[in-house]
Amino acid sequence: MSTTAGPRRAGRREWVGLAVLALACLLYVMDLTVLQLAIPQLSEDLLPTSTQLLWIIDIYGFMVAGALVTMGTLGDRIGRRRLLLGGAVAFGLVSVLTAFSTTPEMLIVSRALLGIAGATIAPSTLSLIFHMFTDPKQRSAAVGVWIGAFSAGSAVGPVLGGIMLEFFWWGSVFLLALPVMGALLILGPRVLPEYRDPAAGRLDVLSAAMSVVALLAVVYGIKQIAQDGPGTVALLAIAAGVLVGALWVRRQRRIPEPMIDVRLFRIRAFDAALLVNFLSIFVMIGYFLYIAQYLQLVMSLSPLEAGLWSLPSAAAFVVSSQLAPRMLGRVRPAYTVAAGLAAAAAGMSVLATVEVDHGLAALITSSVVISFGLGPVFGLATEMVVGSAPEEKAGAASGISETAAELGGALGIAVLGSIGIAIYRGGVSAGLPAGIPDAAAQAARDTLGGAVGAAAQLPGPVGAELLAVSRQAFVDGLQLTSLIAAGIAALLSVVAVLALRSVAAAADAAAGDPGPDAEETEPEACPA
Repeated sequence: MSTTAGPRRAGRREWVGLAVLALACLLYVMDLTVLQLAIPQLSEDLLPTSTQLLWIIDIYGFMVAGALVTMGTLGDRIGRRRLLLGGAVAFGLVSVLTAFSTTPEMLIVSRALLGIAGATIAPSTLSLIFHMFTDPKQRSAAVGVWIGAFSAGSAVGPVLGGIMLEFFWWGSVFLLALPVMGALLILGPRVLPEYRDPAAGRLDVLSAAMSVVALLAVVYGIKQIAQDGPGTVALLAIAAGVLVGALWVRRQRRIPEPMIDVRLFRIRAFDAALLVNFLSIFVMIGYFLYIAQYLQLVMSLSPLEAGLWSLPSAAAFVVSSQLAPRMLGRVRPAYTVAAGLAAAAAGMSVLATVEVDHGLAALITSSVVISFGLGPVFGLATEMVVGSAPEEKAGAASGISETAAELGGALGIAVLGSIGIAIYRGGVSAGLPAGIPDAAAQAARDTLGGAVGAAAQLPGPVGAELLAVSRQAFVDGLQLTSLIAAGIAALLSVVAVLALRSVAAAADAAAGDPGPDAEETEPEACPA
């Protein structure tokens, strides 16, 4: 069979460029993972309320989610390499501002700016990969490396963050981005190609603003409902976000140069892959929020020890994401995704068995199973989303893919985190020892970190009782949210089989067999 008409195969320069893009992904994800380890010290130093602490954690993801589509579209217009390098500069500068924040409010604003800068990285790296690697097998391998870089960042971040926290203040963990940014700026111009949509027009600023407002309003409303129950402000925020979103979609259909071609959403595999990406990140980030706090505040491990215990799950993620392209020769993506989600559900169920006085073995086992299951899921879902779009729209499509992922992560933190906080507050309020000063009681009700600090200032028996009550309440919240996440993952595994069954295995696609129902996934509704 002749291969002269086949896609161009990538050479050494493309693979070196992929290594540079992986470096950018390390920068992108390290900022999130190191924060988890810094939460106890941060809470003790800045004394944020529980609401402020949640905003500190998830405002980064919210802002990334709100800006990703805009940044993906901007990259198609001004050049993806230019946007990536400019974003890396901004990310480094804002990291310095974040590191030296002196109040919770300053840290929230800094993290929001960091999210806007971070939004330039993921869609730029992914769309460049789809431009550099046109051969399907090489592209699958490259996407696997891209996914693996995120998990490698989640492994390197806690270890380096733990080392920094052993010797320096909590803000030092954000300075880890500086050498990575420097290496990216030196190597990027030499090995990365520039690519932009030759037919791109001007960026529609109004559409960009509307997309951010719509996402943030809906997220804010959901967060408030999860934390405080349904209220007028929360419901109005969601309604406003939905309305602005509907107007945004209407605008994209009418203007000559839309941010994204909304007809992409008529492609069945595109929609199903987006849903899988969204909910998979939702359950993974939702449980990950608790692990670093459990290791440090319940098991009393040091930040470095907690970081080292995160290595097994990160290694499992790297291994599974790299094995995925090799497993897909004859296995349909639907079955691979479903098996991975079922494994994640099993891991979440194991995590729900963690107790205050014994839980390290269950926690590590569950984390490894969850990571090994979800590694292939993220790579496959991402490839299906971006591969459905024309090449010149890859930036916008990758922006949509990463928006779904970041929004899923941010909502996982907001919803599952808020449910955990509600359980925690209820448990602490019901079990507070008699005679505790009001200030100590309020600190204990806000966060587990506040409870640990308050217990250290109280007489021995009273402090020990407060600490025991607080730790049990935290573990109760961890158990419930793990069970919720397990249920979502199990249901999603069934959805994946039904919704993605039309996507062919790699070998079948190469042989010209697109799979059953292929006519439903033809992208005729999304012309270039």
